[in-house]
Amino acid sequence: MSTPYDQEIEDLLALYQRQREEAAETRRQINEVTGVGIAPRQSVKATVTAQGEVTAIEFPTGAWRRMAPKELSEALLAALSQARAKALEQVAELTMLNLPSGVGVADLIQGRVDPTALLPEQPGMPDQVREYVENGPPEGLHRPG
Repeated sequence: MSTPYDQEIEDLLALYQRQREEAAETRRQINEVTGVGIAPRQSVKATVTAQGEVTAIEFPTGAWRRMAPKELSEALLAALSQARAKALEQVAELTMLNLPSGVGVADLIQGRVDPTALLPEQPGMPDQVREYVENGPPEGLHRPG
């Protein structure tokens, strides 16, 4: 025996599952983000992941050979900073308006929060509702009409 709420409950559970799948896809996309920064005079090129991990440092020109150690260090830091900023911009675009209250882009980037953990596999609900979802309406409850 079904009730008028059966379809609504099914729709809500399907919506919840889509949200979980979207969260997992967002995590996958974040994991693929890289940012590239190039220092002035193209002396240093740096690539970082969304988490800030340095994946490449290149010296596309010979300019670094004429640089003092301090100048080269500053160029490297500038390229890394630019690369991180670009990676952050990409992550911010991926997550715009989809983050729950209290969760920031930095939390996702740093790996401190897994979006799928924000939406457990089974949605939270009162025991009575869970019993209804799992077992149907209690005996004696009839569909109106």
